[in-house]
Amino acid sequence: MSYWGEFLTIALVHLLAVASPGPDFAVVSRYALSFGRKAGYWVSLGIAVGIIIHVTYSLVGVAVIIHQHEWVYLSLLMLGALYLGYIGLTAIGAKPRGKVGEDTPEVTLPRRRKAFTVGFLTNGLNVKATLFFLTLFTTVISPTTPFIAKLGYGIYLTIATGLWFVFLTWLLTQPRVFKKLWPYSHWVDRLMGAILILLSLSLLWEWLQLVL
Repeated sequence: MSYWGEFLTIALVHLLAVASPGPDFAVVSRYALSFGRKAGYWVSLGIAVGIIIHVTYSLVGVAVIIHQHEWVYLSLLMLGALYLGYIGLTAIGAKPRGKVGEDTPEVTLPRRRKAFTVGFLTNGLNVKATLFFLTLFTTVISPTTPFIAKLGYGIYLTIATGLWFVFLTWLLTQPRVFKKLWPYSHWVDRLMGAILILLSLSLLWEWLQLVL
């Protein structure tokens, strides 16, 4: 039996989801423009590994448990909201930078581990991603689809996500683009920080509505 139709549906839905502005997009853009291409690549890798977490618990059915047990979902929602708020606040206080190539004391390049961790936690604690994969593995993917096919879908989703954000990093750090955007990179930081704070507040509002 061919599963190409199912796979193409998954690929299209995933493309629309990953290309839409959200926490992952915000942190990759911020790190790429503020710290350069390598930092953006490490954040992208962290996001891809975060996808592995979502795929894994979807494959073993944990996503359904998370959705059915409200306290688990609410805990993840709160953690995700607080984390997005934290990195949003750190970004919104960004200071102006000098010209490209200048050593500016206010810019400290993050370690690879930190950039990777930011990407991993941003995606891993994103409850919207949890709901996306829950929907994908319970509605789009047929219950009769064999495990090996589902595993193949998961591998594709992981690789495709990583490649998308690597491409975004590469695009933003093209010399001409980077040189034009660098003088305004602190404003990019502040904008992305504001977006992350708004996303955090939105999640907190959702949490309050569910609790009260």
